[in-house]
Amino acid sequence: MLKLAFIAMVAAVSAVGAAEMIATLEGSAMPGPPPRAAVAMADSQAPAETASISKAADGHYWAEADVDGHAVHFLVDTGASAVALTVADAQRLGIDTSGLNYAYKVATANGQARAARITLASVSIAGARVDDVQAYVLDGGLETSLLGMTYLGRLSAFEATPNSLILRP
Repeated sequence: MLKLAFIAMVAAVSAVGAAEMIATLEGSAMPGPPPRAAVAMADSQAPAETASISKAADGHYWAEADVDGHAVHFLVDTGASAVALTVADAQRLGIDTSGLNYAYKVATANGQARAARITLASVSIAGARVDDVQAYVLDGGLETSLLGMTYLGRLSAFEATPNSLILRP
């Protein structure tokens, strides 16, 4: 039975591969733009909204985010594993930072810091919204809050261009 399943799987993969090869050959033999129907289909599958963050004069991407209904100024940091909040930003969000458990040790550009894990109900940048975002409040070591991969990694895509960062929810 296992042998038959394996043979059926190989046959299916071969059929898909042959169909892709034929489509590739047909596409390469046809000069000019793709047929109109193909363009319309691709457009209808594109995400409804994208957000764009312009590159600042300092070469960084700075984002104004709506976090749980409050504005937070973030440095976009693809090298940060998680969203990291300064104590001041956490307090502005209504988080009692004195009651947090700073059980995690993290490395920042300014050295070691202690961090408390929290969950943000939502983080939204120009319509690119992600719910239930894991974040950390750092008791030091940050001058500004960081928008890290616990937000960015949950987007369908993000892309850095020479002048902007494109976020696709």
